Amino acid sequence: MNAHAPAQTGSSAQTGSSAQTGSILKQSKAVWAIAFACVVAFMGIGLVDPILPAIAGSLKATPAQTELLFTSYLAVTGVAMFFTSWVSSRIGPKRTLMIGLGLIVVFSVLAAVSNDVWTIIDFRAGWGLGNALFISTALATIVGAASGGTASAIILYEAALGLGIAIGPLVGGLLGSVSWRGPFFGVTTLMAIAFIAVAVMLKSSSLEKPVPTKLSAPFRALGRPALAALAATALFYNIGFFVLLAYTPFPLGFGALGIGFTFFGWGVGLAVTSVWVAPMLTARLRRTTVLRIALPLLALDLFAAAVVVRSQVGLIICVIIGGLVLGVLNTVLTECVMEATDLPRSVASSAYSAVRFIGGAIAPPVATLLADAYSPAAAYVFAGASVTVAFVVTLVTAKVLRRVDDGEEPARVEAEAIGAGEMV
Repeated sequence: MNAHAPAQTGSSAQTGSSAQTGSILKQSKAVWAIAFACVVAFMGIGLVDPILPAIAGSLKATPAQTELLFTSYLAVTGVAMFFTSWVSSRIGPKRTLMIGLGLIVVFSVLAAVSNDVWTIIDFRAGWGLGNALFISTALATIVGAASGGTASAIILYEAALGLGIAIGPLVGGLLGSVSWRGPFFGVTTLMAIAFIAVAVMLKSSSLEKPVPTKLSAPFRALGRPALAALAATALFYNIGFFVLLAYTPFPLGFGALGIGFTFFGWGVGLAVTSVWVAPMLTARLRRTTVLRIALPLLALDLFAAAVVVRSQVGLIICVIIGGLVLGVLNTVLTECVMEATDLPRSVASSAYSAVRFIGGAIAPPVATLLADAYSPAAAYVFAGASVTVAFVVTLVTAKVLRRVDDGEEPARVEAEAIGAGEMV
């Protein structure tokens, strides 16, 4: 694509929708197996959310310590994303998927039987490594193994992603209402089933042979101005994302079940706007325009949370609204990444996603420390200010971001965009 071509509005999702047709139900068993594993993998992001207060109480840990359950998971996932494309391009997608699933099974069961918060933090880091290996490979594998049409496979992946994000907090709340160990055992069981399904149903011979990539490729990719600008935007935006997700259970004041239902609403909103609303907006507006509308809205929502932090109803409303805006931002940001350079999409995605996850890793402990030092409102002021910085980055780098509004990309590129970026 010519970076200097006349700008066009329109979403690449439109091209993806029309490029191929086919029922979402007409997929191979291998595709269904991976889709199921995707649901469980994305569940793992919000699964521990409802049990954070319970873990703090049971293990005599401080809120700041329990927030490290997110930090260790996200930090390792982020760093590992720099290397996952190099790994999968050498050992193949099936082995990468199975290693990732196997690591999640091992570390989730170890977390479930632990009696010390620091030990669980360490095991969540191992869980993050497995998650990075699995998620970075799953989307391309689904598209490559699809037998009912690429467009249908993409929709199936998006549905799996949205379902996992939505039901993770709900399952965590239901199991966590019995014991804080319940969600960890639940993930262990489901991921073990997914491991067996992928091992039996996915045939390596049905997949494309990967082209090896250089280990340094994602690091060099961040030297491209447009990709660096989007990575910086995502880093600050993700701080707001994970303050809302990881810190809110403490001021919300509910038990595990109440927190689970609250964030189930958050996840449903995120899934709906990610899959349906974002493509509608980008069909009518430039991607950068959508970003410059959605980022201030998210910042205002977080500042509003600071004002109503002592009101359960007010905080619930802010969480739900935040989910709606986050869904749009997730999809549009990752589409922008796919348009930003002429680099291989897997390389651009790895570099962007790594920086983005690192931003998420910073957010929970900093928010908790600010809340302890000042007031709960300070955590949301920090989050809102970070998202404001992300908005300013999009303004300052407007010239280098012009390319992301030029032209459209084929269905497979759209799939890679969603797979790389919407896991949070």
